[in-house]
Amino acid sequence: MKKGLLLVWTCALLLFATGCSFTLSPQELYRLPKLPTEYTELDSRIGEILAEGAEYAAPVSGSNIQPVQLVDLNSDGQEEAVAFFRNSSAEKPLKICIFTPVGDGYEQTAAIESSGTSINSIVYSDLNRDGYTELLVGWRTTTDLQALVVYSLRGNEPEELMRSNYVRYTLADLDEDRMQELVILRSTEEEGGNVADYYVWQDGQLQMKTPARVSMTMAELSQQGHVTSGKLQDGTPALFVTGVEESIFSITDVLAVRNDELTNISLSDSTGASTEIALFRSLYPTDINNDGVTEVPIPEILPGWDDEDSSYQRIDWRSYDAEGAGTAVLSTYHSIEDGWYLRLPEAWRDQLLVTRSVIPDEAYVTFYCWTEEGIHPFLRISAITGNSRSIKASRGGRFTLSRQADTTFTAELLEANGTWEHGITEDEVREAFSLIAKEWTYGDN
Repeated sequence: MKKGLLLVWTCALLLFATGCSFTLSPQELYRLPKLPTEYTELDSRIGEILAEGAEYAAPVSGSNIQPVQLVDLNSDGQEEAVAFFRNSSAEKPLKICIFTPVGDGYEQTAAIESSGTSINSIVYSDLNRDGYTELLVGWRTTTDLQALVVYSLRGNEPEELMRSNYVRYTLADLDEDRMQELVILRSTEEEGGNVADYYVWQDGQLQMKTPARVSMTMAELSQQGHVTSGKLQDGTPALFVTGVEESIFSITDVLAVRNDELTNISLSDSTGASTEIALFRSLYPTDINNDGVTEVPIPEILPGWDDEDSSYQRIDWRSYDAEGAGTAVLSTYHSIEDGWYLRLPEAWRDQLLVTRSVIPDEAYVTFYCWTEEGIHPFLRISAITGNSRSIKASRGGRFTLSRQADTTFTAELLEANGTWEHGITEDEVREAFSLIAKEWTYGDN
């Protein structure tokens, strides 16, 4: 519907811009533009459902969260409309209606109904590459239970291809056959713990392979946990599954396909748990250095002014080979509160102390070198806000690193930088500085 409105307004603006000769009355100028006919009829069809007591019930998680979504489900070049409703008085209150373009309008051609409290998420994917999109729907059946169902729309009625309880699920081409495989993370009593189920399209249906065991509990995954699709050192696709224990520790499992089976390559042979357990700093696996390989963050406490000071941490980033062996790639200092990070030279690794201070309209981090001659400040990075940030950014020896809408980031080389053998230049600071990218997401599936 938004596309239709945008088209109407764009056409109107073009007519004015090109100087077309016509006369509009004041009433016509203030009249709302008419929707294209097909969207008007779609709105009428949806209105009939709402008039029967239903209400919109858009998915609450994932990337598809609109109450009405336009998707080409059968590769014919026309978009079907998928609408989500709840009718509390119905036996199955949750309903997904599919409207197909017919002539100049839309007709409802399918409906999927379910019991439960909400529609948690929906993903569209042509799993077998036959031109027909499958619907992966996460239903929240109770407060503590979610069910994932995969539907095929190839026939006259939606066909259920598989169903499973889940905590997280994701799609990825893990075996590099150009088809998406389905991985479902869930708890299970049969296998005695927590597993990643691996589904592939085979012999005309979704078939589950042998599950892979994961280290974390599903409670640790469900709260602050995250599933990242990435790559190993040799380019092999992998899933990096991170769980968080009481907001203190992170546990990362690395899942990859070996001999057509999903395998947790990060499990220790001696403990049966992941080798990657670290302090949690609200950071997750990512390609931190843009080399096409995914790295896992491992925070290490920096030396403090006293033995109990653990506030400041260096982040060591590791990549992994196909056997699960980790290799240190680089180190950073992340000022998460201020939204930036700095890539640290290897020479600074064991000679660095850090402090952070906050004054009105400014937060700054000071880096100190720790040498035999003592502890000396050599670099300061500031995040400056407020109306006078431009004036503050030009004071003293500051130079600008980045200007954002409401924050200016600056750096200043301090006296010890000139005498320390591992000192840094302004250009090197600019090269090492980055903003922390915000992930515009509404949560994992």
